[in-house]
Amino acid sequence: MSRSYWDTERTYSQPAASQIRENARQTAKKEWQRGRILEPVVISGEEIATTWWGRAWCDNLEKYMDYENRLERGIRYVRTGAVVDLKIQKGKVVARVQGRRKAPYKVEVRISPLSEERCQAAIKKCSRRIESLDSLMRGDFPEELKELFVGEQGLFPKPQEISLICSCPDWAILCKHVAAVLYGIGKRFDEDPRLFFELRGIDVNRFVDITMETRIDSMLRNADRPSTRIIESDDWKKMFGVL
Repeated sequence: MSRSYWDTERTYSQPAASQIRENARQTAKKEWQRGRILEPVVISGEEIATTWWGRAWCDNLEKYMDYENRLERGIRYVRTGAVVDLKIQKGKVVARVQGRRKAPYKVEVRISPLSEERCQAAIKKCSRRIESLDSLMRGDFPEELKELFVGEQGLFPKPQEISLICSCPDWAILCKHVAAVLYGIGKRFDEDPRLFFELRGIDVNRFVDITMETRIDSMLRNADRPSTRIIESDDWKKMFGVL
């Protein structure tokens, strides 16, 4: 019969932060000697994420995950520098997380493909409010549009769309190594929000282009319709006192 992390017959103590950092340093050195470049997650401030994209990812994670103890350990691990490598690709994240042993554990987070229906719905809503790629990357758009990403039908993935794999001996679905990687993803979105679209399989430039085209098409459809906002020549002459 399988055991869970919480079985009293088996316990796992936490390695000291100094041990994790030393193991991470040794791993980076070995990989460099082999000609491999690692992409570690580095947390330098009080907060793991500071931009809208990074904070939104972490908030979404905490909203769905009810493993409070595991999330706390994941925060400790990512702050310690245990995530020695994290790469975001289309539909998945591959990472390596340092623990007690010398060799880091391998973690993989897979995200189900985004449906065409949800993507088209997002484009339709964004066409009314997104002004530019820069504003999208800054998260500088109205609160109601942010719901498009983090809401019930938003583009941020839900638990059933996420699968988690770790090579550690902890049999729990959400181990501390996976939790550290999930927070590390938020940090990556801080550094480059385009990675969110990469993970969801969306070409961000095409997304914005189509959004703008949809907006222009909508404007052109109304071009021949009279508007009450148009001031006739006689009216503006009277308004500004022009004879």
